[in-house]
Amino acid sequence: MYKISVQDIEDEKDKTVHIDFDDEIPEIKAKIKASIDASSLGEFIEVKGNVNGTIKLTCDLCLKEFDYKLDFPIDEVFAKTALYDEYGQETEIKDGQFVTDLNGADEIDIYDLLYQSVILQLPNKKVCGINCKGAKFMRDDEKFVQDDRMAIFKTIHIEKGTK
Repeated sequence: MYKISVQDIEDEKDKTVHIDFDDEIPEIKAKIKASIDASSLGEFIEVKGNVNGTIKLTCDLCLKEFDYKLDFPIDEVFAKTALYDEYGQETEIKDGQFVTDLNGADEIDIYDLLYQSVILQLPNKKVCGINCKGAKFMRDDEKFVQDDRMAIFKTIHIEKGTK
């Protein structure tokens, strides 16, 4: 559906294809708009653009669903030919050298690229707001509800050993 053919990029006069993506990624509950240019750079294809939209996340503290705003650039490089053949021995990867090998594929899946890019942009700790106090069961001021299955741990006695 949202794929760019390598041949279509090569056939363009300026060797650049523009794609506007305005769709939902249902697997991650994200509504995304992206403006992307795919350009041929000889043996490589560079995909650059900007992504914005919203994704539904669940707060780690209160467990309520909230909208998280997305706005980030994309800058990916794809190798048209297999990199492994060219770099058979160990090589050092320096800043800016991350390249995705197309492994002989003749098209780039923009949907998959956007899916992966959104996942990588998510925060480690998902919190709905700065004033979130967390769920009732997590607060110290509320009476903690004991799970009867854990009662066995109250009977454990630890003796302090002497050295």
